[in-house]
Amino acid sequence: MADRLVHIVDDAEVLADAGDLTLVVVLTGFLDAGKSAELAATHLAGLSDGGKVVATFDVDSLHDYRARRPPLSFVRDHYADYEAPRLVVRALRDTGGTPFLLLAGPEPDIRWEAFARAVREVVDHFGVSRTVSLGAVPMAVPHTRPIAITPHANRPDLVPGKSPWQGELRVPASAQALLEVRLGEWGLDALGFVAHIPHYLAQMEYPQAALVLLEHLEIGGRLTVDLGELREAAEITETEVDRYLSTHDEVGEVVRGLEQQYDSFREAEASGSSLLAGDGPLPTGDEIGSAFEAFLADLDDQSRDPSKDNDTDPGWEER
Repeated sequence: MADRLVHIVDDAEVLADAGDLTLVVVLTGFLDAGKSAELAATHLAGLSDGGKVVATFDVDSLHDYRARRPPLSFVRDHYADYEAPRLVVRALRDTGGTPFLLLAGPEPDIRWEAFARAVREVVDHFGVSRTVSLGAVPMAVPHTRPIAITPHANRPDLVPGKSPWQGELRVPASAQALLEVRLGEWGLDALGFVAHIPHYLAQMEYPQAALVLLEHLEIGGRLTVDLGELREAAEITETEVDRYLSTHDEVGEVVRGLEQQYDSFREAEASGSSLLAGDGPLPTGDEIGSAFEAFLADLDDQSRDPSKDNDTDPGWEER
């Protein structure tokens, strides 16, 4: 069944000098808060001007078009520029010239097991040493604190760094997570990193998290990545967010509540005491939801009306 889902281009030339080969996996949709993983994948592809496609997946067999309708343009009296979803593997090189593979595209909606077998075919064909996945999830954390990362792997000695979680958590499955499990069952190394995104910024591009994901990829994937452009984008975004919050006290108040909760958690963790935050006043779920619904709505209004005061307009386009 796997050969029906993936077509591999037998192009040994682009990977002729590949010895210790890493496959980076970024599946957009569920595990891509702040479009952080997608931004990371785009940055990686840009290092090699897009690289060369060495494998393509049959998206028609994996994608639910009615659940995630691809965009196209209506130009006066006709349709044009249909943006078909693509799930491909590209051969790229990092900043130091080391070859690696990048599997990127929309997360399959169906046939996850068949997809995992198809990825295994890619891994076997190109002799991949390790698979590294990148993802991001929304969390109740403030953007003013360091971005936390959850590392994971299908063997304990592969886990890079310390996980912030203790015990067992039941979470919704994803194609990336299942792929890691299946690769482990097949004796193939897989690891990954999930960034924690401030939930009030999860619908916007958040290059800060993409930057952190790639910093961890350098370690886990044994790659070297020039992060200059992403650092500049992260600084611009941080300035825009701070400027917006400085003129919207109600949103800033919620952020300060999240800061208090975050700091209490870290202090308790460092002292070995309870990890629960203290009894100080914290925002309720309804307060957070209401404040940031207004936050996002105001950003949409400003993007539609360029006449609004630019000093308080973060400059984000409507997504």
